[in-house]
Amino acid sequence: MSAVTDWLLESGEPWTRYRTLVDLLGRPQDDPQVQAARATMVAHPAVLALTAGAATWGDRPFQRHNDAGYPIYQLTALLDFGLRPGDPGLDGVLQGLLARQSAEGAFQSLLNIPKAFGGSGEDAWTWVLCDAPVVLHALLAAGLAGDERVQRAVQHLVGTVHDNGWRCVCAPELGKFRGPGRREDPCPIVNLFALRALAHLPELAGSPAVRAGVDMLLGHWENRGKQKYYLFGIGTDFCKLKYPFVWYDVLHVLDVLSHFPAVHGDPRFRDMLATVTGQADATGCYTATSMYRAWKGWSFADKKRPSPWLTFAVLRILSRLD
Repeated sequence: MSAVTDWLLESGEPWTRYRTLVDLLGRPQDDPQVQAARATMVAHPAVLALTAGAATWGDRPFQRHNDAGYPIYQLTALLDFGLRPGDPGLDGVLQGLLARQSAEGAFQSLLNIPKAFGGSGEDAWTWVLCDAPVVLHALLAAGLAGDERVQRAVQHLVGTVHDNGWRCVCAPELGKFRGPGRREDPCPIVNLFALRALAHLPELAGSPAVRAGVDMLLGHWENRGKQKYYLFGIGTDFCKLKYPFVWYDVLHVLDVLSHFPAVHGDPRFRDMLATVTGQADATGCYTATSMYRAWKGWSFADKKRPSPWLTFAVLRILSRLD
C-alpha cells in the first residue's frame, strides 16, 4: 500500500475507509475490516442526517438543477459512499423514486418551471432530461437494474439520444419548454447525467448511445474556449475540484468517462485527467478548489486542507485505468 492509501485508511471518514478497502484494495464484503468500516459508516451521524435529508425528496420542487442541497443529490452521495437497499431509511426513498414514472418511461421529479421559461409556474410531477437520468442513476446505483420500471427508463433514455448526443428534451406536457440553447445542439449536463446512469450497465458500454454521449463530452473538452452549449463552457471553474457530483465539472466528467474502457487511451481524456492529477500536493493528496455551501463541514467542502474523500475520488478514477 502507498502512503496515500494508508492515510485514507487512517482517516476519520468511515465512507472513505470503506470505499478504499473495496475499490482501491479489492477487499471482499465479508472482510472484517470492510464490515467494520461499513457498520461505522451506516451508523455515522452525518450519514444518518443525509439519509433524513434524502427522505424529503418530493417535499419541495426542483427549481435549480445545480441545487447541491436537493434531496436527490444527498441520495446519490450516499450511494456513492456505499449505502444500499436495506440500510436505515434508504428503502423508503428508493420506493418513492420508483413510484413516479411517466407514461414515456422516464422517472419524474417535482418541478416548478417559471412562466418566463415556458413553464406553468406551478409545482408538477414531470420530467426533463436534466433530472430524469439522475433518478435513474440513483436506482441503478442501488442495484435495481432488474426492476421492470428501471428497464423501461433505460430504454427511454437510450431512445432519446441523437447522433450528436443527448439534447434538451422534456415531457410532452411541458410543451415548448427547453433550455437556453439551440434546438439541435447537445446539452453537456444531460449527456453527463445520461452516461452516469448508463455506466451501471456494462453491456451498453459500446452502444451507439454511449458512444454519442462520450464523443460529445470529449469533443466539448477538445474545443474548450471555442464551443459553448446551453451556457455550458469549459474554463477555470470547470477545472476546479468539487464534490459531490452535482453539475458540470472536471472531476464529475472524468469519473463518469472512466467507466468506459474505450475512453481510457483517448488523448482528450488523458489531457483532461492531467488537469486533475496536476493539482495533487507533494504527498499525493487533493484539496477542494471549489465547494458547495450546502455541504459545508464535509472534508471535500474544505478548501484549506486535503480531503480524504476527494483524494479517494481521484484515486478511484485512476484505479479504473489499470
